[in-house]
Amino acid sequence: MTEETAAMPASVSDVRDVVTVRLPADSAYLSVLRTATAGLAARLDFNLDEIEDLRIAIDEACAMLLAQAVPGTDLTCEFQLNDDAMSISVSVLTVDGLEPSRDTFAWTVLSSLAGDVDASVGVDDRVTIVMNKRRGKTS
Repeated sequence: MTEETAAMPASVSDVRDVVTVRLPADSAYLSVLRTATAGLAARLDFNLDEIEDLRIAIDEACAMLLAQAVPGTDLTCEFQLNDDAMSISVSVLTVDGLEPSRDTFAWTVLSSLAGDVDASVGVDDRVTIVMNKRRGKTS
């Protein structure tokens, strides 16, 4: 059990599938992550609006992280799927090890699109943003 799974709501801890995507920490690859997010959300029967919200949310989270990513490193995204929810954890090794500011417009947008959102700093200044989105529940 990791820090992220220990902190998740009980309904999300009944993980059905886990999908991990690792790609270069470069905005040129974000379309791959948006597509993966949409495909997995569709698999869980999220509606079209929820899927689009998650596509935009993954962009916002990655934009926050890529701004402080160590050049040449990878961005890791882990999707934990259960029957009616998805937890998305995006992380990158950063230069400064600072959590994204929670009082910015970008954080507000992310929170309104993705449901429950949190951030943390781990080993070697790896910053992680975790989003928990439940199907059929608006934020």
